[in-house]
Order: sequence, then C-alpha cells, then structure tokens
Amino acid sequence: MRAVGRAPLVYLITDRHAARDQSLAKVVASALCALTGSSFPRSAVAVQLREKDLTGRALCDLGRELRAVTAAAGVRLFVNDRIDIALAVGADGVHLGGGALTVDDTDALAPGLQIALSTHTAGEVARAAADPRVSFVVFGPVFDTPSKRSFGRAQGLSALHTACAAAIPVLALGGVEPDQIPGCFGAGASGVASMGGVLRNPDPETALRRFFEAIEST
Repeated sequence: MRAVGRAPLVYLITDRHAARDQSLAKVVASALCALTGSSFPRSAVAVQLREKDLTGRALCDLGRELRAVTAAAGVRLFVNDRIDIALAVGADGVHLGGGALTVDDTDALAPGLQIALSTHTAGEVARAAADPRVSFVVFGPVFDTPSKRSFGRAQGLSALHTACAAAIPVLALGGVEPDQIPGCFGAGASGVASMGGVLRNPDPETALRRFFEAIEST
C-alpha cells in the first residue's frame, strides 16, 4: 500500500532570499490565505522547506516558524533532506534529493515521516513507484528555469508523460506557471511544484489563487 498522505496539487518550495523585506514565514502565510474561501481542501497544498545554505540551528528555527504557519493553515510541511530537522520541528515529511539518505535509512530513522523524492528520469520515477513508502515524486525540470539548469535542459511534456506512466503521483517541477498547468495535468501529472511561480511573486496569495484557477480549468 502506498504511504499515507495524498500528493498535493501544489507543492510550494521555499526560497527565503526572494522574501525581500518580509520573513519567509510571512510570505508562506500570505500564500496560504488563498485556501480561504477556496473549493480546494487543505491537503491540496504542501510546503517544502528548502534552504540548503542554512546551518542546522538556523534551519531548525526557520522550520519551527513554518511549522506554526502550516499547522495554522492545515497544510503539510516537508523538510528537504534533513530528517533531524523534520523530526525536531514536527514536520509531516521529508523530501529526499540526490545526496540525501536512502528511503531505507529514512524509514529506519523516522518511520512516521512521509517521504517525497526528487527525480529527473522516468527510470527514477519507476524505481520510486516500486517502493510503497514513497508518497509522491517531483519530476523535472519540465520547462526551462534558471534554478534547475544544473540538472540539464528542460525535458518537456513528452518526458513528463513518460514519467507519469509509473504507478505513483508525479508532480511537475521547473518553470511551471499557471498557463502551463493544463499541459502538465494533460501529461498525467498529479500536481505541480513551484518555487518562483508563487513564493517569489510579490503577491503570493493571488499567485496561488491563479494556480488553483488553472487546475480547476483542467
């Protein structure tokens, strides 16, 4: 049986450097206001704390701020790679990248955490699908985006479609904007992951509402 925890429709990935004169927690809280009055359930959104340059203590402090915000909004919080931080702040899950611990090690250390994986090939998605402990995967980059160019050129909707053939929820990552969401869902994606499209937007609440509107139109 697949690990408990439905894949989010929108997976918000943090970037505190884009918060300008606001705290990251305030930016995330603003975005999550889009759920108020929305037809989408709270499970439709999850937040990934991804601040790789922070020390453990600073990351833990930030994680506690985001845990308070996400708990108040009723949405899940994942922590990138750091199982210790995820446990310390009471997060719902951990997001494992290429250099993180294995799913086996993660499950042994923290069997209560949901597990999400970063993937970049259809083969990686298929391997993740074979492990019921993995709740969902993020696949990309689907479209061109500066933050993902180190992983190679944009793979496009055809590659996303191939990846989505695996029996696991796949979220499309990489340059996803509202007008590209119908194509992602048409290719078989269960949701989309966004860093720039929402949390870097000067009006994150309106930006997330536009994502919701695009999903409703699919």
